[in-house]
Amino acid sequence: MLALTAEERAIAGGRDGTGAALALRLVAEAGRLLGAERLIPVASAHIDGCLYHGDGGTEFAERLVEGGARVAVPSTTNVGALDLLRPENVRLQGHERAMALRLMKAHEALGCRPSWTCAPYQAGHRPAAGTDVAWGESNAVAFVNSVLGARSNRYGDFLDLACAVAGKAPDYGLHRAEARRATVLVELAGFNPALFAEEAFYPVLGAWYGRAIGEAIGVIAGLPAGLAEDRLKAFGAAAASTGAVALFHVAGVTPEAPDAATALGGLPPAALLRPDAAALLAVRAGLSTSDSERLDAVALGSPHFSFAEFEALAAALAGRHSRVPVYACTGRHTLARLESAGLTGPLQQAGVRLVADTCVVVTPILEGFEGVLMTNSGKFAHYAPGNTGYGVVFGSLRDCVESAVAGRVLRDESLWT
Repeated sequence: MLALTAEERAIAGGRDGTGAALALRLVAEAGRLLGAERLIPVASAHIDGCLYHGDGGTEFAERLVEGGARVAVPSTTNVGALDLLRPENVRLQGHERAMALRLMKAHEALGCRPSWTCAPYQAGHRPAAGTDVAWGESNAVAFVNSVLGARSNRYGDFLDLACAVAGKAPDYGLHRAEARRATVLVELAGFNPALFAEEAFYPVLGAWYGRAIGEAIGVIAGLPAGLAEDRLKAFGAAAASTGAVALFHVAGVTPEAPDAATALGGLPPAALLRPDAAALLAVRAGLSTSDSERLDAVALGSPHFSFAEFEALAAALAGRHSRVPVYACTGRHTLARLESAGLTGPLQQAGVRLVADTCVVVTPILEGFEGVLMTNSGKFAHYAPGNTGYGVVFGSLRDCVESAVAGRVLRDESLWT
């Protein structure tokens, strides 16, 4: 049974205002339902509920504001439904646009840092290993747990915001060391080593992993040491989209897995998975819903594109111009770096449409509700058909660029065959 401290009971009773009381009661009730015995302090939060899905979300955030609430810990905001830097990017109109803006402004009024990114770890929000946090957004949760080694469950709308205001979270699940032990061993063997250097390998592997493992915790053995964060980001985002993955370990790479045995807690795995080339090829094929050469748009940046990925995009374009719109979604922190590096102009001249604060899968940016969209993101590929109405073709960043320049789908199959 959940037991609150005297301080927590006082807040829940209204001592610090109706907003703080509402937040604390929500966190406590969630903890009771989840079987937690207590609440624990959190060091930070990332708020997923600032994306407009209906008036209820706006009204909830505004009710906290009206009740005098403020976030008790450093809190970043996930994407909203509007690009506040380039409002013309988003075709949301009327009541929905007004409510989406009110929702974003309410989070600012609560004291959240207006980062508006699904990759807050790229914007400097990087809690220390072992730190308890309350993060929402599936890729961000997978990254903060796995790559940074902080501790968070998958907090959804609007529990993440309640945790941020309360500064507390239920003590259950991935906050507890025993729940973070891997029980599944994934061994990678027999693959062409050149695949490990291919950026498109990681979203494909992640999509396979999420489907194969569900919500279990696994440790992957066989990937090279020194993996770039963008590779881990792409893997985790795809795994968290196709499965309920909140934590993964990579032997010799992630902080809780200096080796597979440590990640497994010294115990034998409950399951051993050995994906082969055929399994990954099937998953890669499944990330595409169109086999046509038609191409209407390219979408990059789910999770948000990093500065390093923009450098790779600029190098791949090599001064050429796209024949179809190329939407590159990113955070305003990355846009500032692009501007300082002198990359903004060349990218836009090449036909790249920069989108900040949001992305093309969660709000109406694409032209119309049909066509063929190409992406190098496993997460985009998973969600785009249902969210945008577009058919999807998955390819590498190089494939996306060559296709955009040619105006039709082109994919290099050499490594995959």
